[in-house]
Amino acid sequence: MPETTETKDEPKLAGVEKAAVLLLSLGEDTAAQVLKHMGPKEVQLLGMSMASLKNIGKGTVEAVVNEFLEKVEQQTGIGIGTEDYIRNTLKNALGDDKASGIIDRILAGANTKGLDTLKWMDARSVADVVRFEHPQIQSIILSYLEPDQAAEVLKLMPDKVRVDLTMRIAALEAVQPDALQELNDIMEKQFLGGGASQAKAIGGVKQVADIMNFMDGASEAMIMDSIKETDEDLAQSIQDLMFVFDNLESVDDRGIQTLLREISTDTLIVALKACEESIKEKIFKNMSKRAAELMRDDLEAMGPCKLSEVEAAQKEILTIARRLADSGEIALGGGGEEMV
Repeated sequence: MPETTETKDEPKLAGVEKAAVLLLSLGEDTAAQVLKHMGPKEVQLLGMSMASLKNIGKGTVEAVVNEFLEKVEQQTGIGIGTEDYIRNTLKNALGDDKASGIIDRILAGANTKGLDTLKWMDARSVADVVRFEHPQIQSIILSYLEPDQAAEVLKLMPDKVRVDLTMRIAALEAVQPDALQELNDIMEKQFLGGGASQAKAIGGVKQVADIMNFMDGASEAMIMDSIKETDEDLAQSIQDLMFVFDNLESVDDRGIQTLLREISTDTLIVALKACEESIKEKIFKNMSKRAAELMRDDLEAMGPCKLSEVEAAQKEILTIARRLADSGEIALGGGGEEMV
C-alpha cells in the first residue's frame, strides 16, 4: 500500500493505522479471524491502534479499502507465485511492520509453540519462568524473544546476571534441533503447547545490539561498561551495531524523507522534544516549508513531556527505521561512527 492515506480534512495515516482501519471495516468476525494468525506484538500494537482511532471519515475508510483491493488485484493468480502472493497480501493488509512477524511462521510451517507462548507473556512473568533456569537456557530464551521484550526481561534481572546473560547471548550462533526441541518440550509442559522445532540461528552480537537498543540509558550503560571491562573488543562490536536516535543524522536526505512518510506527526513531535538541534534541523529540512513551520510551532507550544514518553516515541521511530533498512529502502549509519 502507499505510505500514507489522507483526505482533505483528515491527517495522513501511518501503516499500522491503515491496517487498523481496514480491520475495523471488515467487521468483528472477519477481523477476529485475521488477528488469530498474528503474533503477540502485532496483536498488541494493532489493537492499540484500533482503540485509538477517532473521527475517521467515510472517505478515509474507502481510500484505505480501495488501496488494499487495488494491490490485491495486481497479484498473481491462485497456484502461481503463491508465496509472493501471501507475502504481498499480508503486507498490504497489515503493513510491513505487522506482517513480518507472521509471514515466516505461515510459509515455513514451523512453530515452536512452547517457546512462542513466552512471547504472549509480560516481561515479569517471563522473568519468573526463567529465573531458576541455567544461564545458558536463559540466554537461549532471551535470544528467542523479540529484542524489546528481551530488554524488558533483562531489566528485571540482577546486575551481574544481566552482564553474564548479555555475553552469553553474544556468543550464541545457533541452537541444534534436538536442543531447541528439548527446550520447547519443557515450555510445553508449562503452557500446554505443541509442535515441532527446527534448527534456528539465534543470539549473536547483533541480537545483543538489538536488545541494547531497547534498554533504558542507565541499564545499557551499566551492561556495556561491564562488558568492556571483560572484553573491550566485544563491547565495541556491540556498539558498532547499535543504532540510536542521534544516528539519524547520518541517514541521507532521501532516507529521512522515506522514514517521515512512515511515522505519524504526533509520534515525531514527542520524539523531537528532547533531541539535539542538529537532528531537528535534519528532520525539518526534509519536510515541506509549511510542515516544518507548523512542527516548530507545535514544539514550542508543547508543555513538559515525560522522558519515558520521549524514549518510547524515539524507539518507535527507530523500529520503523530498522525495518526500512532491512528491506533496503534506507541506509543507516553505523552506531559506532563518531558524529561531528
